[in-house]
Amino acid sequence: PVLRLLEAQLQDQRRKHEEEMEGLRNQLDAMQEELQKQQQASLQTLQLSPEVQVELGLQQEITRLTNENLDLKELVEKLEKNEKKLKKQLKIYMKKVQDFEASQTTLPADRRPHDSNMQVAVQRKEKDFQGMLEYYKEDEPLLIRNLIT
Repeated sequence: PVLRLLEAQLQDQRRKHEEEMEGLRNQLDAMQEELQKQQQASLQTLQLSPEVQVELGLQQEITRLTNENLDLKELVEKLEKNEKKLKKQLKIYMKKVQDFEASQTTLPADRRPHDSNMQVAVQRKEKDFQGMLEYYKEDEPLLIRNLIT
């Protein structure tokens, strides 16, 4: 049984190897054909007059630049689409922040710190504790918004 298993594995590896070799041979043949075409094109170009060689060179450069331009346009479109998506997300988050602020105004007065007291406390804490401050977990988004603005 072990011998048969090893033999089956060996045959499977051999088959995979042969398939890989066949694929590589096909790639090699295709590359050789492409190389021959390029060599023939180069020989034909060398046989042409200098003016025609320059003309062909310019045409190739125009083609290359056109393709590059199209690639860049695609990239710009992709980036513009991403920008629109991010702007939509920003609007959604801004609305959430506004809604959260509106809900904070409905909290009982004893749970809400006064803005002026909060500012003074932050300044005192920064001096004494180098940035450490105490706040309610529910007030974290408001605090972050105030720090940013």
